Amino acid sequence: MNNTKLEEENIAKYTTQDKPNWCPGCGNFGIWVALKNAITELNIPKYDIVLVGDVGCSGKMPYWLEYNHFNGLHGRSIPIAEGVKLANHKLNVIVIGGDGGLLSEGLQHFIHACKRNIDITVLLHNNQVYGLTKGQNSSTSDTDYKSGMSIDEIVENPLNPSMLAISANATFVASGFAGNVKHLTQMIKQGILHKGFSFVNAYQPCVTYNYINTYSFYSTKSYNLEDIGYNPQDKTQALIKSIEIDEGEKFPLGILYQNQNTSSFDEKFFKDKISLVEKDLSNIDVTEFLSIKSDFK
Repeated sequence: MNNTKLEEENIAKYTTQDKPNWCPGCGNFGIWVALKNAITELNIPKYDIVLVGDVGCSGKMPYWLEYNHFNGLHGRSIPIAEGVKLANHKLNVIVIGGDGGLLSEGLQHFIHACKRNIDITVLLHNNQVYGLTKGQNSSTSDTDYKSGMSIDEIVENPLNPSMLAISANATFVASGFAGNVKHLTQMIKQGILHKGFSFVNAYQPCVTYNYINTYSFYSTKSYNLEDIGYNPQDKTQALIKSIEIDEGEKFPLGILYQNQNTSSFDEKFFKDKISLVEKDLSNIDVTEFLSIKSDFK
């Protein structure tokens, strides 16, 4: 069997038989393939992976991958992922969410996970609209953008997720594009390998509701940081590069920032402890606890 055939079979075994019901041409397909490729190339056993999905088009991605997964309430995917990691710190935990779940309802969880530096990977599907609920404006929608669900154009400024993550002390921040699966695969791989909080901002066209931020838009305006000899260890330069996104003319793709010299939260937490799944529960007796009578009626 040749290597190409073997690779195709390895990727296929991590895919369910159900077909995704995303719109034809949706950027989710590119991210879906990139994630499968990344895990396959890293040769991680599927029982060592846990995917935590949010709500929305992106949140359905775990349905179509043969890994352990959990879908929580809108905006609550990150705290669930943190709980999974603390229960079993040997797992590779990956959050899959959109700009609504991660940067609107779940914004506070995102910021605190960045500064906490817990060893999970957060994959943002950034299509700048609420796709599943008919295209409302999101936290990353451009100023002056008008969706089919709004009366007027947007007058407020969008959030800049990469700059937000860097300023909140995330130790790995990268950007990729759903239209460049090969490059995005490498960003996800590097994020999974990084020991600490990893954030991958994947620009993803919504072909049904967003007619501005298209495949052509990102293809002509993006460039690879690797091509210019960029140093991702310089935090000041990382912030400067992230600001280019606000101008809407340049979208740097690659690792914007990486700090490998800081211990992750779970490394510190489990320094003298073992994971919950490793604890011996054979000598625990809850009889007394169950016999306590409550005064509440």
